[in-house]
Amino acid sequence: MTGATGRLDRWERRLQTHMRLAPYGLLAVSLGLYWLTVEAAWADRLEVLGLSALAAAWMRFLPPARPARVPDAAWQGLYIAGLIGAIAVLGSHAVWFTTFFGFTGFLHSWWFLKSPWNFAGVAATAAVSVATYTGVPDGPAEALTFALFTAAITALVALFSFVGDVTAERSAERKRTVERLEAALAENAGLHAQLLVQAREAGVMDERQRIAAEIHDTLAQGLTGIIAQLQAAPGEPDWRPRVEKALLLARANLAEARRTVHAVGPAQLEAAALPEALETVSGHWSDLHGIPVAVEVTGTFRPMDPSVEGTLLRVAQESLANAGKHARAGRVGITLSYIDDVVALDVLDDGRGFDIKAVADGGGFGLDGMRRRVERLGGTFAVESAPGEGTAVSATVPALDRDRVGAAVRADPERAQA
Repeated sequence: MTGATGRLDRWERRLQTHMRLAPYGLLAVSLGLYWLTVEAAWADRLEVLGLSALAAAWMRFLPPARPARVPDAAWQGLYIAGLIGAIAVLGSHAVWFTTFFGFTGFLHSWWFLKSPWNFAGVAATAAVSVATYTGVPDGPAEALTFALFTAAITALVALFSFVGDVTAERSAERKRTVERLEAALAENAGLHAQLLVQAREAGVMDERQRIAAEIHDTLAQGLTGIIAQLQAAPGEPDWRPRVEKALLLARANLAEARRTVHAVGPAQLEAAALPEALETVSGHWSDLHGIPVAVEVTGTFRPMDPSVEGTLLRVAQESLANAGKHARAGRVGITLSYIDDVVALDVLDDGRGFDIKAVADGGGFGLDGMRRRVERLGGTFAVESAPGEGTAVSATVPALDRDRVGAAVRADPERAQA
């Protein structure tokens, strides 16, 4: 489109240049034909040559020489009157001047004068041209013929000039449309670049949040457990079990650190389904804290997409970690429910509870991290607690079946990836 527009612009500039030079070319052609075809004395020839030079100077210097105190309309009217007068005088010497140079009167009258004065200028030029061919009318019949020819020429010139104006206006409108389109494309390109930058920044932020959540849900919890075991070891006669648990936690957290770096899902889900993984996680936590955990599964089990199972397992881990650090619970219950098109996880403890509003005002990466994980899948997350009344954590996410997602990926990989 840019190439075609540039080519049209070059043609328009060339046309404008030719139209500016055309009056001088027509004057030169008329003068040359006069010089070659008309038998005249040298005095007459020199007079025509001088009038032609005066007409050329009139066209060249008068239009841009308007004094500041003279209105445009008056100055342009003076210019057209002088031009038509020059055409009439030169036409009295030879018909060639009205035949060729007379076209300038039509052209400039339409250009320089506003309606309805442009019609008057065209009509005056037409009258001069007709008079050159027919002479001054003598009698009603000749006057009627003169008027008819003048009116016909005026109408034709006005018609073609009007068509030219419409074409020029359409060309200008097309150019404005192209300019607006190019401006819109440039703006869209800028917006696209801005969106790419924002998307890149959002991706970086999302990855940072993912790593932070993984560190909080695995490494931070594991380090807390290691510290607790090592702090308790010196106060017990047989400190070896505490140290062994600390070593076990350290090895597990080293593996989790490697998995976090490589963005791999929880290790418990690689060798077992979600219910068994919950049993394993809760069993280890129970052994570490000495608090019994009951895991119950309701509904018909079916394999879920790894993102769903990983999210629910991380919510369970974080809830257990909070129960171990803050709740001072006597027992914990975990319920995994498969309900039609959703999967729900509920973690309840009988601990001392907390003020939800105070925690919300003060922040807390654990609750925020769980909420972000669940909402990223289009699920809902809720926490119910009060001082002395225990805590209930609930996460409900869409039941994205693993088989269905896999079939969608195989059928349309690009759409599934999007």
